[in-house]
Amino acid sequence: MARRTDARISEGGRVVIPAQFRKAIGLKVGDPISIRLVDKEIRILPLDEAVRRAQALVRKHVPKGRSLVAELHDDRRREADE
Repeated sequence: MARRTDARISEGGRVVIPAQFRKAIGLKVGDPISIRLVDKEIRILPLDEAVRRAQALVRKHVPKGRSLVAELHDDRRREADE
């Protein structure tokens, strides 16, 4: 598979992602994506992959056995009781 291709920006800022690229990352028509700008580079990821990466990043900094969801839930319950 080609790792690079050229394209043009069309009306409204549209860019067609080549079929071979979409296939390589599993994108289909209508799939949600995440778009980030990093050092003048546009990065496109399937949304589920972006979420998986974010979860993995957070997991590195949260001790095993600690639940941030449970802590947030407890905080909200305490706030509601006040």
